[in-house]
Amino acid sequence: MMEQNGTLMLSLGGYVDLDKYRYVYLMFFMALYVLILCCNCVIICVIWIHRTLHEPMYIFIAALSLNSLVFGTVIYPKLIVDVLSQQQRISYSGCLVQIFLFYSLAGSDLMLLTAMAYDRYVCICRPLQYATIMGTTTVSVFLALAWFFPACQMLVSSILQSKLNVCNFTLGGFYCNITIMKIHCTTSISLTAWTLFCLINIGLIPVLFILFTYINIFIVIYHSHGEVRKKAVDTCLPHLIVLITNNCLIFFDIVIGMLESVLPKTVRLIMSLQILVFNPLFNPIIYGLKMKEIWKHIRRLLLCCSPVKIMKKQEE
Repeated sequence: MMEQNGTLMLSLGGYVDLDKYRYVYLMFFMALYVLILCCNCVIICVIWIHRTLHEPMYIFIAALSLNSLVFGTVIYPKLIVDVLSQQQRISYSGCLVQIFLFYSLAGSDLMLLTAMAYDRYVCICRPLQYATIMGTTTVSVFLALAWFFPACQMLVSSILQSKLNVCNFTLGGFYCNITIMKIHCTTSISLTAWTLFCLINIGLIPVLFILFTYINIFIVIYHSHGEVRKKAVDTCLPHLIVLITNNCLIFFDIVIGMLESVLPKTVRLIMSLQILVFNPLFNPIIYGLKMKEIWKHIRRLLLCCSPVKIMKKQEE
């Protein structure tokens, strides 16, 4: 049993040639973490400052960026510490906390995407009722459900896992995810059943609801004239890109969990890196570039902060 000061420790065995590429990993993780912080903070600040963006769709985008900030802070500082250490280890309790936050935020992202799909559905399919349906109360309820519903379910999962005995002290990845279920001495029927329940609740049902809303949206768009169609596509396209990316990453995580022993170590590393990079980094980039109202304010901010503009102000 691996113990440090009476604490159960797990080894992280997912790195490939860490001794050889230690500083490559370090620069990669540091650069990603800084980019995640900067990109998401810009999105949140732009939406917070400009009152024209205080609409349900933009509020949900800001909530997604806030999730990405928390996600990056949960994962990347630990990765940076690990690549600088001679031994890559994490306590079992710390691993459970990381898993809790990891999957709570993933579930929250999916529920926020569901809320955004409903927002687009009401806006396009029931435009006259939009202001009544998508009021402050509705948005607040959606945000509360998106943050607390997945967290409550993952808390139960973490409690069930904490009661199990550990027989294998090496994780196949470089952060804690669903593969932790393979280190337990026995397979827990209650934990397996609860995990399946969570997947259906915060995974399958939201995806089916999103598909239902977008089928209705596409039917309305098909029968609409050019200007309405263009506006609908402009607002729905970024959401669809993020949704497809999110589902692909969920699929990668499930594949890693099921086929960890079969997949080559390098393949697992690449798939894991995609999970860590795409959601927290590319989501704000996609929304920042594709959503015209957000990009308009970001461009103004960039122009104001450009060296040429600063020099002109100093000369004046």
